[in-house]
Amino acid sequence: MAFIGVVGLALVGSAIVATVTGDSAGALVGVGVALILLSVASVGMALLLANTHGRPTAADFGLRRPPIGRAVGLTLAVWVGLTLATVLWVSALGLDGEDAQALTDRLGTDGTLTVVILIVVLTILAPIEEEFLFRGYIFRALRNWRGVWPAATSTGVLFAATHVGWIPIAFMVPLVVFGIGLCLLYHWTGSLYPGIALHALNNSIPLGTALNWTWQTPMLMVCSTLAALTGARLIALRLGDGHSPTLDRGEG
Repeated sequence: MAFIGVVGLALVGSAIVATVTGDSAGALVGVGVALILLSVASVGMALLLANTHGRPTAADFGLRRPPIGRAVGLTLAVWVGLTLATVLWVSALGLDGEDAQALTDRLGTDGTLTVVILIVVLTILAPIEEEFLFRGYIFRALRNWRGVWPAATSTGVLFAATHVGWIPIAFMVPLVVFGIGLCLLYHWTGSLYPGIALHALNNSIPLGTALNWTWQTPMLMVCSTLAALTGARLIALRLGDGHSPTLDRGEG
């Protein structure tokens, strides 16, 4: 059921972006609203699936505060490792990193409205909804069933598969590795917040590059990360900080 739902949402997202014709403000607003609603739908689907085990809480999705020092250290370590792996892959195959920016290619990068949509969708909403669905629900469920590594690998493959049509096939391997790394980061820290932060940071850099930004890129990284973490915290407050043992058995 989860697999069908995830694939369905990915297909809808690809279809939304494919319908963009012209550069009118109305078309851009329509796409922006549709992508925002799609992000909300991803979170809603995770909540709906989790409800089969009882009413879920924030802790059931890993929305809990981790030890700051451990979380920062592990986040940086995973980020460095994933970056090195991606650089090695891109260099070995002679790929152009900018080819991985499907949404910027389709919407363009001109105009304030376009830039706002790209920032909100790619660096704020995507980290929240993808971590909530893939790591917060799917990885946790598979980990309880098959263990950490099978769960991380399966989730990483599914995560990458939902980007087919958005990102060239040649970039699927780094995306699988990225998905696995985020699963392990969640498992090691016991919290979804470090993964959301890393995801926001990771998405901000290529977007800044696509926009030909210089000093603005570090600002984007900081502001988007804070916005994504704030959004996740608001979801946690809405769900409540209790814990339902039916959804999870043991953290890393």
